[in-house]
Amino acid sequence: MLVSQPRRVANLLGLAVLAYLVEGPKHPYEVGRLLRAHDDARSIKFNPGSLYTVFGQLAKAGFIAELETVREGQRPERTVYALTDAGRTELYEWMHELVQAPKHEYPSFVAALSLITALPPAEVATLLARRAEALAEARDEIRARMDDALAGGLNPVFLVEEDYRLALLDAESAFVARFIEQINQPEAEFGRTWRTFHEEKKT
Repeated sequence: MLVSQPRRVANLLGLAVLAYLVEGPKHPYEVGRLLRAHDDARSIKFNPGSLYTVFGQLAKAGFIAELETVREGQRPERTVYALTDAGRTELYEWMHELVQAPKHEYPSFVAALSLITALPPAEVATLLARRAEALAEARDEIRARMDDALAGGLNPVFLVEEDYRLALLDAESAFVARFIEQINQPEAEFGRTWRTFHEEKKT
């Protein structure tokens, strides 16, 4: 397995900035507008303050460089940045790493599952049923979003992250349904032990 090296700018927002600057020089406000227009906030956390901070970090690291300062009408001056050769290399290496090498993450649902016996099994089954409903709603929303975009002529390659979200939702929905079924099987060993534990706590 590949071992990733610490990056001088580790914020994924920095990766997005580098990717947008491949298209040509831009100022932070323009990049922020594009992030919002492309709904990238669904994948990458950002706000105006963090965006300007990341621009500063990338410039300090030598990945982008100030190109010019422009003013449009009565708007404040804006500094336009361009991607440097080092920034282009960083972008490609970073993308290669993220695409090819699985990375251990800490999803909150996984954390809850690791501690699931803190709740009685019947209560967990009820909560999971509600989660299943929420997952189905999320899937319908993404599917509708994709269908609208495709009907509008958008190339499917620009929806690949939504397709991935659908795959994750399908996998999680299948897991939740299977887990509920296991909880509701009286003969299941782990369910029996689990129920006994909570019954003993009541006495």
